[in-house]
Amino acid sequence: MDLVWWVFGITAVVAFFRGAENLTRKWAEIPEKIFVKKLFRTALIIRIVVVVFLYFFYSFMTGIPFEFDAADVRFYHSIAEFGAQCIWDGKFDLTTQIWSQDPGIAFSDMGYPIWLSTVYALTGKSIFLSRIIKAIFSAWMVVLVYRLAQRNFGDQVGRMAGIFALLMPNFLYYAASTLKESDMIFLTVLFVERADYLLRGRDFSFKAILPIMLIAGTLFMFRTALAASIIFALFTAVFLTSKKVLKMEKKIVLGIWVFVTLFFFIGGTVATEIEELWAARTDNQERMLEFRATREGGNKFATYAGAAIFAPMIFVIPFPTIINIMGQENQQLIHGANYVKNIMAFFVIYVFFHFIKTGKWRDHLLLSAATMGYLMVIAFSSFAQSERFHLPALPFLLIFAAYGVSIFDRKKHGRFFNGWLLFIFVVIVAWSWFKLAGRGLA
Repeated sequence: MDLVWWVFGITAVVAFFRGAENLTRKWAEIPEKIFVKKLFRTALIIRIVVVVFLYFFYSFMTGIPFEFDAADVRFYHSIAEFGAQCIWDGKFDLTTQIWSQDPGIAFSDMGYPIWLSTVYALTGKSIFLSRIIKAIFSAWMVVLVYRLAQRNFGDQVGRMAGIFALLMPNFLYYAASTLKESDMIFLTVLFVERADYLLRGRDFSFKAILPIMLIAGTLFMFRTALAASIIFALFTAVFLTSKKVLKMEKKIVLGIWVFVTLFFFIGGTVATEIEELWAARTDNQERMLEFRATREGGNKFATYAGAAIFAPMIFVIPFPTIINIMGQENQQLIHGANYVKNIMAFFVIYVFFHFIKTGKWRDHLLLSAATMGYLMVIAFSSFAQSERFHLPALPFLLIFAAYGVSIFDRKKHGRFFNGWLLFIFVVIVAWSWFKLAGRGLA
């Protein structure tokens, strides 16, 4: 790779691991209120710095403040400019207006253009200010990760998970992008955090569950598979969570409320999209792999991949691109972030073995079901190797990783972690050869 991508990667890896080590020690004993303020403030400052840097970096490298190969970004930007103009003209029926501009846009992709149109209308169509707003929500997401982890695994793990989310490079990159991933991550974490609060609290009235279902309904307008996965996770948690966490009478009442609100808010359009998504799951993946194998500059070995390979590695993938492939600048820029995820996946897997061994898996079922459910959908989709599509599950993976670090027995299992590091190294070398050989370059 070019030197600039090595600098990005090394900076991301060193900053994450050294920063996590130092901050978990430095912030371990400070009062909770001060910790939350420091967590949010530090997350926001780092994100604003990254927003400013990448705005000018992309402008220098591509001529526009968008990342490389920015087809999706250009679409969202142009449709949001149109939507903002509609708002200024007093045309507030944005769904109708956007469909008149692009009749092919799916319902499940309508939420973000509406939101970005509103942001553009408020900021004078400013790309830079819209990303500052993303940075604010991303910093809030970090606090939500802390709250969720604290409620499930205690304050020490909560603080560690919050710091992991604070420093995770993926979240920084997407807070500085016009893509919808940063907003979608926030909504997903907000839904799971509020749902977890509901399950573990005493108030289970319709008034308490309504905001949660409204968030879920919003997510259906961002990504159907994601919304369906977290709704399934909530159903699973309601009926299978341990009785010491959720009493039977509460399970019954919550189950009724969830069913009623789902029936009310999720109409025929969403149901149709879910049905179509499920019916086309196999064909979509096969067609995408065939396309990647036969397109110009594609990898002829791509057709050998598939769910049988992706599913067992779903906590770990994607692997970093550390070779120079034309048109894959974005993958090279984010290779350090992927490496961090590859390493942290060890502690996620460690936790799930711990759950199975101790039988505690039912105590944290909402988190587990939300993570596993969505990642399994991705494993069987056409986007299994796309880093962007893994992001909604990443905050929960970091929570499990933090818990894994807290319970890790170095004396007994340290050799397994050393073996994991060697395994990741070997796989990255093999992945690099696969990408080169499939293009006739090795």
